[in-house]
Amino acid sequence: MRKFFTSICWPILAWFERGETPTGYRASHRKILLAVAFLFMVLLGVASYFGLLAGSLGALIPVVVFFGISLVCTIVGLLGSDRAVAKIWGIK
Repeated sequence: MRKFFTSICWPILAWFERGETPTGYRASHRKILLAVAFLFMVLLGVASYFGLLAGSLGALIPVVVFFGISLVCTIVGLLGSDRAVAKIWGIK
């Protein structure tokens, strides 16, 4: 199942898995990345709720941004290699 989702999400993963193997990677970096993804999902829910209350199309901008960030963080955190997680944090 993981192989199937990895093949679907390959365009996102390929961007972060390029480059050298990281030397400063720790397993806690992946856990923190998943926590950040969860926080952006919470922000997505809050922004969606208040956007619906306001009834404004301008409220779609934060919804789309928070959705994109949480999606990328979740994909890299769950399916990405150690190199991808280190690259998203900027570890050399």
